[in-house]
Amino acid sequence: MIILVTGGQRSGKSTFAQNLIIDKKTVGYIATSKVEDSEMADRVENHKKNRPSQWRTIEAYHDFEKHIKDEEWYIFECVGTMTSNILYDITRGSTEITKREERNVENTIINELSRLIVKIRESNSNIVFVTNEVGLTLTPMNRLARVYTDVLGRVNQYLGKLSDEVYLVVSGIEVKIK
Repeated sequence: MIILVTGGQRSGKSTFAQNLIIDKKTVGYIATSKVEDSEMADRVENHKKNRPSQWRTIEAYHDFEKHIKDEEWYIFECVGTMTSNILYDITRGSTEITKREERNVENTIINELSRLIVKIRESNSNIVFVTNEVGLTLTPMNRLARVYTDVLGRVNQYLGKLSDEVYLVVSGIEVKIK
């Protein structure tokens, strides 16, 4: 089973995603954040406090398939954060991103997720992907932000098509859309 949970920042998507699998016996939590400042450290710490301590935490934003063991369920938090990390790695933070670099970012992300999904299916596990919904806002003012929203929007479409269930969370209320 592949489930995609999407929504805006602070929409309640993480809480909803965790509640989907709260009663599962074995869960691996794939945390994609890189902690580079105190504010992000606080965010990560809050996420840790809000999930069951028995869940195995996997801190990575690439090469996910090598971390898949024998858990029944995995939660992937979050596709948007992974996208920004990979975008930064490939472009080295440049705001002058070429179309070739944009395609490279997107292909890298799709390849990472594809390998993970293959491994999940081979291990007879299930996964809940959490992602940011980027299609409900204004077009960003700068190239870097536009590349991010374009790439993440297409990645979300890719995951949505592969998913068995898709939920949109708005103001703490989930709506099943697939």
